[in-house]
Amino acid sequence: MDIDPRRLRILHEVARRGGVMRAAEALYLTPSAVSQQLAQLEREVGLALIDRSQRSVSLTPAGRVLAGYAERVEEELLEARRELTRFTERLAGPVRIAAFPTVIRHMLVPAMRDLAVRHPKITPVIHEIYGQPALQEMRMGAVDVLITEQDMGVPGLSQPSLSTRLLYVDEYRVVLPPDWPDPDSVAELLGLPWVASEPNQACGQALERLAGLHGIEPRKAHVITEFGPTLSLVAAGHGVAIVPALALLDVPEGEVRVSEVREVGSRRLDAVTRVSRTRSGEPDPVQAVVIGAIEEATAALEASLSGRLHSPASAAEHAAEPGRSRP
Repeated sequence: MDIDPRRLRILHEVARRGGVMRAAEALYLTPSAVSQQLAQLEREVGLALIDRSQRSVSLTPAGRVLAGYAERVEEELLEARRELTRFTERLAGPVRIAAFPTVIRHMLVPAMRDLAVRHPKITPVIHEIYGQPALQEMRMGAVDVLITEQDMGVPGLSQPSLSTRLLYVDEYRVVLPPDWPDPDSVAELLGLPWVASEPNQACGQALERLAGLHGIEPRKAHVITEFGPTLSLVAAGHGVAIVPALALLDVPEGEVRVSEVREVGSRRLDAVTRVSRTRSGEPDPVQAVVIGAIEEATAALEASLSGRLHSPASAAEHAAEPGRSRP
């Protein structure tokens, strides 16, 4: 019995993703090509691996057994690549990174510039995806490095199969329309109309946390996912919002006012990778280099952000003029 390991990988993807269509998307193949490779694998082993009697494709008992071995083969090949990389000290290949817009713009782009100079054979591949969909892609092996955000008041991500590395603690800021007076307290702030984030996002979690602490239900005039539209609505006078300091790097000075209220908390940004189940248990060296470049870019960003947000000329220092009132 001669089994082609390339076809084992296809069987592995079908088992992980629950069907031919999704496996084809992950492997950048057509569904027809996946089906043909599976049929050839069945001829090689002399057994039916796919149950085609149902409308949806599923594995036969023999297919599930072989898929288990296919997963081990995949892990052994990954381990071989790790060992060969250490032996030759050549760092090369694609690294698939999932992140969200502010991180892509301010952390990943500078990191990519550094990698292009120091490790030109490493190819970062960035996918704008976050939240549960991104975690699902990581569990299925479609993402190598995932950048996550989470409110510091929420328990951190803890899964045995994933390794989490803190990149940055991003302090929240409350932003107001430029002609609104600054509230004196969080309680007064919560009485204003809000341009809120989705509840599963860090800023949405922060608003819910503050509302619970003060027993005030915020009036969510708008619920927005991205910071760009959020800040545009605030600038136009439609409400106040919680945004991370990182988002303010993209705001022209004076477009919004940054409140002096600071008891809002912060979010944490983490780099998440899969835990190796192989003999060494160590992270992929190429992924480690990429994370190192992201950490360096983050450190430079932190220094720049601190200087901008705490300077006297920052948007936080634009006080409302006397006589102005809130709409």
